Amino acid sequence: MDFKQIQELIKIVNKSNIGELSIEEEGFKITIKQKEDIAPAVYATAPAAPVYAPAPVAAAPAAPAAAAPATPVAPAASNLITIKSPMIGTFYRRASPDKPLLTEVGEAVSVGKVVCIIEAMKLFNEIESEVSGKIVKVLVDDASPVEYDQPLFLVEPA
Repeated sequence: MDFKQIQELIKIVNKSNIGELSIEEEGFKITIKQKEDIAPAVYATAPAAPVYAPAPVAAAPAAPAAAAPATPVAPAASNLITIKSPMIGTFYRRASPDKPLLTEVGEAVSVGKVVCIIEAMKLFNEIESEVSGKIVKVLVDDASPVEYDQPLFLVEPA
């Protein structure tokens, strides 16, 4: 590995959210690490808390009507499985604006079925269901930022 290749690797690591990169070749080993103070900036780019504040407020006017069904849903929630976001990005329910929704409430899903798209760093990642069942609730609004491990869907297992 020559000096130019090492410089290119450093540039790639600096531009990405990779924390550490190690390469071993015959008789050669290199490890490139990002500074620790860069990592928090990556997490600060997707503030999810302000986005979720409007959703409960929007539901607040309907709270008297929703209060009665909320109680029976709580015991049933124990058997529901949550599909979570595997990354930070922007959540989309459609493959493109002119396409139909990938999945809807009440629709059956199977293992491997694409349930949403998450855009991260200009890449559109198809998120597949890891369980079979029926979509009970969509927990995120379309085109909203999502955090790593954030719940996206509730699924009643089949």
